[in-house]
Amino acid sequence: MKTRISVALIAAVLVLYIVVIAQWAWLLLASGSALAVVMGVALFVLPVIAAWAIGREIWFGVRAEQVGRRLEKEGGLPDDDVAVHPSGRVVRADGDAVFPHYRDEAQAHPDDWRAWYRLGLAYDAAGDRKRARGAIRQSIKLESADKA
Repeated sequence: MKTRISVALIAAVLVLYIVVIAQWAWLLLASGSALAVVMGVALFVLPVIAAWAIGREIWFGVRAEQVGRRLEKEGGLPDDDVAVHPSGRVVRADGDAVFPHYRDEAQAHPDDWRAWYRLGLAYDAAGDRKRARGAIRQSIKLESADKA
């Protein structure tokens, strides 16, 4: 729930930022100076790129949560007995210990979205966020094709 509130707050601040920057951009464009016009165009383009990136990340989070809920309903989430810190994060050594099993499972079943989702969780537990996101993205892609 904290994450959703944080995302909503960041999105609201981004909207406010876009409105303020759009006003400045409009003033720069209206000034007529060549440099001001270039700056005004940049002020329109950069917030659009930022909004696209944030929207993409929000959509990734929504889809990852949906796929995770589907896997949970199927009883397919990992049930490894691993130690966790008080924050809820997996102790890295325990995450590293269970990782090979999920890597081998994904390699053996490259078209199984469930295996890729579990691999993403294992990467996350092992502290490799970049690969975790990649595995979850692959899981989302395969799960979408599985529905169709």
